Amino acid sequence: MELSGSLLRELRKRHGLSQSRLARRARTTQAVVSRIERGEASPTLDTLQRLLAALGWELDVQVRRSRWQDHDPEALRAFGGRSPRQRLDGIERTLHDVGALHGAAGRTSR
Repeated sequence: MELSGSLLRELRKRHGLSQSRLARRARTTQAVVSRIERGEASPTLDTLQRLLAALGWELDVQVRRSRWQDHDPEALRAFGGRSPRQRLDGIERTLHDVGALHGAAGRTSR
C-alpha cells in the first residue's frame, strides 16, 4: 500500500471525515481521494499539501545537498528513468527493510 494513501486514510478517519468532505475542503473530488487512499494514484505535491492542510497538517519538504560524497551516476540515471510509482515502491521497500534491520538489531542486543 502506498505510504501517502495509508497516511491520508488514517488521518481522515481520525478526524471523522468522509472522503467527500475531505475532498471539498481540499478543493478536489471524492474520486481523487479514493484513488489516493487505495494506492491507485500518486498525488501531486500540491494535492497532498492541500489534503493534509484540510486535516490540519502541514507537509514540510526540504531539498539539501547529500552527505554522501560518492554518487553513482549510472544508479542515479537508472533511478531517474523509473516512473514515480516505481520510485515510491523502491523507497517504501527500503524503509521496510531498514525497519526490519532496526528491529533485528534490537533483538540481538538484548
